[in-house]
Amino acid sequence: MNTDELKSEFERIFQQPAQGCARAPGRVNLIGEFTDYNLGYVMPAALEFCTTVLYRKRDDNRVVVYSHNYPGESDSFSVGTEIVAGESQWGNYVRGCAATVQADGGVLGGLDILIASDVPQGAGLSSSAALEVSVIGALNHAFGLGYSLEKIATLGQSAENDFMGCSCGIMDQLISAKGQAGHALLIDCRSLESNAVAMPDNLALVIINSNYPRKLVDSEYNQRRQDCETAAQKLGVETLRDADLATLEQAKDSLSADEYKRAHHIITENARVLATVGALQSGDIKALAESMTSSHQSLQRDFEVTVPATDTLVEICNSVLGERGVARMTGGGFGGAIVCFCPPEDVELVKIAVAEQYPQKCGLEADIYVCKTGAGLQVESLKGWSGHGNG
Repeated sequence: MNTDELKSEFERIFQQPAQGCARAPGRVNLIGEFTDYNLGYVMPAALEFCTTVLYRKRDDNRVVVYSHNYPGESDSFSVGTEIVAGESQWGNYVRGCAATVQADGGVLGGLDILIASDVPQGAGLSSSAALEVSVIGALNHAFGLGYSLEKIATLGQSAENDFMGCSCGIMDQLISAKGQAGHALLIDCRSLESNAVAMPDNLALVIINSNYPRKLVDSEYNQRRQDCETAAQKLGVETLRDADLATLEQAKDSLSADEYKRAHHIITENARVLATVGALQSGDIKALAESMTSSHQSLQRDFEVTVPATDTLVEICNSVLGERGVARMTGGGFGGAIVCFCPPEDVELVKIAVAEQYPQKCGLEADIYVCKTGAGLQVESLKGWSGHGNG
């Protein structure tokens, strides 16, 4: 994304140059699905796809927002009164971020904002978290709020939970804020501690978007979270992070079938995340394949969030790669993307197999991205601006 072009666009819209720029990436989760809101372990990686927010302080209390991705659309609201949802779906994310910052005690003023994003939407690559983290990063910088990266992430999660109505965990916002190029992050979602895990040089990271239509906020995502919370209560633990398989089996008769399956996925998925660390560091494709295959099967059978489109893509990749690679569903499920590891020389085989087989089997065209891991939130002052540090 060309920042100079965005600067020119900002100046055309607002008749003044931008004072600052915030960028936050989308992410792919390598393993650890739905464990975040159970305060367990996850291993996402930030991507080079990002959302960019250019901004300039105003002399009043209005926030005026334009989007490069939605030409002709804009949103505007006041931070001097209660912030409520408007008609623009993408605009509501900005409103939610501002409302959450204010609810936390942050003092805001007016701001002109231009947003641009190349994070694929609806692909399970967390375009929403990239937007939230970049907007709150911009607010933090513009108004000298002094937030840490962890604080920016938790505020972004609150905006998603409380304003947008999606009960996501902390993973997406935290990796968007703290990602490191060339690495995945092993995140403990209880303590928010993270450890960088180097990505293997001998494996390419391929993300394949099923283009199966999905809307996470309107999906059964929130019901899965409720199942997990109810199961934890019946097991007598704070969250499923604290449960084990022996405890689950002892309490099986007190759980509904859905509660048992959801809990079984979370408990085994946490173990898979920890087992994957060494496999990823050493580039051990056999060990990696065992964890990722088991994860996909658990998401399919226990958590019931895969769809025929993503199952088919996983089957195509695993069939063409054999023991040389592995694929699994990634993200919130009910569509979205799969993640695939394979030797760089096999990427073309995957592309050909998907292009030939997927439309025949599912009637859809997939988008394929050969990705590199990127950095987390970056905030900078632009020329002529002497604002606060980025915290």
